[in-house]
Amino acid sequence: MDFTKTVSLVLLIFVPISIAADVLHWGSFVVFLTSAISIIPLSLWLSISTEEIAADTSPLLGGLINAVFGNATELTIALVALRAGLVDIVKASITGTILSDLLLLMGLAMLAGGIRYKEQTFKPILTRVNGASMALAVIAIALPTMLISTSNVVDTETIRSLSSVTATILIIVYGLILVFSLKTHSHHYELDELEPNGITSDDKLEFKGTNTITIDGKVESIDNDSFKLWIWMVILLASTVTIAFESELFVGVVESETERMGLTPLFTGVILLPLISDAAGFVTVIRLALKNQMDLTVSVATGDSLLVALFVAPILVFIGQLMKQPIDLNFNPFEVVTLAIAVAVTNLISLSGRSNWLDGVLLLATYILLGVGFYYHPA
Repeated sequence: MDFTKTVSLVLLIFVPISIAADVLHWGSFVVFLTSAISIIPLSLWLSISTEEIAADTSPLLGGLINAVFGNATELTIALVALRAGLVDIVKASITGTILSDLLLLMGLAMLAGGIRYKEQTFKPILTRVNGASMALAVIAIALPTMLISTSNVVDTETIRSLSSVTATILIIVYGLILVFSLKTHSHHYELDELEPNGITSDDKLEFKGTNTITIDGKVESIDNDSFKLWIWMVILLASTVTIAFESELFVGVVESETERMGLTPLFTGVILLPLISDAAGFVTVIRLALKNQMDLTVSVATGDSLLVALFVAPILVFIGQLMKQPIDLNFNPFEVVTLAIAVAVTNLISLSGRSNWLDGVLLLATYILLGVGFYYHPA
């Protein structure tokens, strides 16, 4: 077992600790801290199991599995927060996840890979298609904000209707992107063969073959791939359920604790929640970059941002209506501007299909500057 999995197993001790903190009333800060820490290893195991299952199925089914569970941690926390009525934090978390994927994840990957390798290359089509799609997403997200800013009076129902129409279009576009990348133009997305979590095929040779068991003195073999698939499905289900439970604990105290620390709902959603929920993404992209697998690195980072912008955000609009907690796409103007900056900077740096450590520094510096802006923003 590698170092990452070992650490994640150790951190799982915070799951029972967080439950004890809630049951025994150790204080809201202890619940906040322990539940936040417990979400990190759970999200890592959720990500690992998703990738393992996707790798053992067909490319189309694997792509769909990644689409559904790729951001399951963020979606679970958002749903729990939405049910609790924390609409501002949920909307801010959408912005924060996109910024984290485009700037923080890409920046860390390019910096880590650039330190080991002088220059790294990746297929420009990955950033060309995803960059254009993200530009569309930013336009869609900015539309309700621009409508309010350029009109005298726009009622709430109009914004919700506009958000519903926009969300529908974004979901359709995301479906077409999946068809493009997995079916009609899949040859453009043929990446170097790599197993989940940045482990090459050579690294996993020890897992090939069959397992054997003894039944009534006879040696029987069981299909190792089938056995592993069921194990990972159990881990996926267990991780998802436990994340939902821990999210309940976390969301129950996040508003009061962040307010006590002087953090606004905007900063909490944009900066704090993505750092907690996307720990698996940080590990994955850095490991891939250090293995010089930049095609996969870029695919993970930009693909996650697309998933959030074109699928998760629209889905939350419709789920919010069902929950009687209406959420629209009328974002803070500052959020819209930062999203546009993130997409522009990421496209400028990555469109060449080459990266180095300085590119990573520039992306990270952009993220830090925007983070400081959100910290001082009074909203």
